[in-house]
Amino acid sequence: TICGIHKPFSGKIIFGNRDVTGLEPEELGIGLVFQNYALYPHMTIRENIGFPLKNLKWNKDEAAKRIVEVAKTVKIDGLLDRKPSQLSGGQQQRVAIARALAKPLSNLDTKLRVETRQEIRRIQKETGVTAIFVTHDQEEAMSISDQIVLMKDGAIEQVSTPTDMYLNPVNKFV
Repeated sequence: TICGIHKPFSGKIIFGNRDVTGLEPEELGIGLVFQNYALYPHMTIRENIGFPLKNLKWNKDEAAKRIVEVAKTVKIDGLLDRKPSQLSGGQQQRVAIARALAKPLSNLDTKLRVETRQEIRRIQKETGVTAIFVTHDQEEAMSISDQIVLMKDGAIEQVSTPTDMYLNPVNKFV
């Protein structure tokens, strides 16, 4: 719903002071990383990262610069001419992250999951973009978040910093 794929049944979606509830996905400026990465197998990594820019009709030279820039940020700039099938799961996830970052503003083993969340956190801090990270893993939520929205059955139970949520849970579920 936040990225515009589904329309809300009720309520509003507000970015800053802007009501974006009725906007189409391409009008939101949202990058999205699907859990399964959703990479196009017939495209190179360069083409996968550049896909949203092509849809936005970016100038080819500017798009090429942006692709290399975000590929460097996620440390896959040496893989741009490969296809997704030639990459590891972690590399594919970095491609998906790069594709999400290219737009203007749990299928991994434990070691790779930790590295990936550290990398997501580093990129988020370095770029200054707001990231919404959906997880069922408490440790993941606590380590990657500035603020947590804890939900149960579609209802918000508590919104606070990880430390505050840990030290001051509002109920037994939290």
